[in-house]
Amino acid sequence: MTYCLGILVRQGFVLAADSRTNAGVDYISSYRKLFDFSVPGERVVLLCTSGNLSITQAVIQALEWDIKVNATSNLHNQPTLYAVARYLGSQIRSFQESDRTWLEKDNIDFQCSFLLGGQMPGEAPELYLVYSQGNCIRATPETPFLQIGEAKYGKPILDRTLSFESSLDAIAKCALLSIDSTMRSNLSVGPPVNMVMYEANTFTVRHRAQFQAGDPYLIKMRQHWENALKEAAASMPDISWNQESPTLTLNISDTSQP
Repeated sequence: MTYCLGILVRQGFVLAADSRTNAGVDYISSYRKLFDFSVPGERVVLLCTSGNLSITQAVIQALEWDIKVNATSNLHNQPTLYAVARYLGSQIRSFQESDRTWLEKDNIDFQCSFLLGGQMPGEAPELYLVYSQGNCIRATPETPFLQIGEAKYGKPILDRTLSFESSLDAIAKCALLSIDSTMRSNLSVGPPVNMVMYEANTFTVRHRAQFQAGDPYLIKMRQHWENALKEAAASMPDISWNQESPTLTLNISDTSQP
């Protein structure tokens, strides 16, 4: 399992991903899941991966090869970020179809998904979720974040704290809190955590960070958040236990047969 998320705001976006993969409780490894295919000054293309590792690694390698050989379709010659999303979807389908028979034979889950964040000339920054089937959805001002992998533990923080007008610094903190909360509740998500922050219209990724398990900032943030939650819970108004609710009367007809 993994957890990756992207948050899109007016000022730009943040992408973050953990690095843990597992094939059972006795085989746990770390693999990078955040990849940068940008051309500084020209276009920004960033990917996060989740799902079957063999499929996602094959897709990433194919993307790298297409760029290297200047294939007719590659990440560096697509005219829009939506076109990049569709090209990425076609690569996912291609590898799934080639391996499907053998993976299904051994009941191996071959589903995967990608987050795509970036900006093309003449466009605003965008964020897409590309599904295992190759189709995609886009983040909007009404729904400014997208998640893949183990999403449920980190979602409440995002629901309660984000808006399209949030600052980049604020959403970076929210992203890290969301991943840390997921790591706290699910051992299949773990460090190192990789994160990038992109400022709109700069066409250069200037802010990158990696947080290991014992990173001082990660520990400080976790302690601050836990203390704040405890204080908030302790200061909640007391429950009034002596309120009586109206009795609910059930009118059940006698349906027995004579």
